[in-house]
Amino acid sequence: MDEKTLRSIIEGVIKEFTEGSGKAATAVATAPSVVGTAGELKISEAGAAERGTNPREVVIALAPGFGGRMVNTIVGIPHADAIKELCAGIEEQGLTYRFIRVFRTADVGFIAHEAAKLSGSGIGIGIQSRGTTVIHQKDLPPLSNLELFSQAPLVDLDTFRAIGQNAAKYAKGESPAPVPVRNDQMARPKYQAIAALWHIKETQLCDPNKKTQTLRVEYR
Repeated sequence: MDEKTLRSIIEGVIKEFTEGSGKAATAVATAPSVVGTAGELKISEAGAAERGTNPREVVIALAPGFGGRMVNTIVGIPHADAIKELCAGIEEQGLTYRFIRVFRTADVGFIAHEAAKLSGSGIGIGIQSRGTTVIHQKDLPPLSNLELFSQAPLVDLDTFRAIGQNAAKYAKGESPAPVPVRNDQMARPKYQAIAALWHIKETQLCDPNKKTQTLRVEYR
């Protein structure tokens, strides 16, 4: 992403904040279409999320804006493609998945912990709109985790697939090697401003009074 593109994105986000400053921002109940190479993604709510009983499931928890008011990661990966890869990784290990959306927080650690608590296997994945992702386990403290992928600009489609695979392995009781995490010292200064704006936007979509929702996720 060059400086011109980065500047235009920041200006666009700031414009949204300015235009919506007098209105309360909330995540949409039925998200608009999100198109990626995986196809057109439709996300809709299906009622309050409940604790699962299937020991072979991994719950994937989406942040308030993921696939709704926000449709791409910080480096432009369509959310449709990101979750398609997560699901593929889980399926490759012979397990199933279920989607929920957490509204009360934009903190990916707490989002992932909520997924783990509601998962029949006790393993969950949390993902923010910008791409930051966590694999969590229900009996760990919220601010601890099994694996954290904090540098969203470095999380690509291969990494999302590997995250799904490892989450499924944890759910099966295995102890997999952590997903390799790339490191780029320039990623932080390059994306710091836009990452902050991304987080502010997602936080504005939180609703502390709304229960975590089960989601229907469809591709067309």
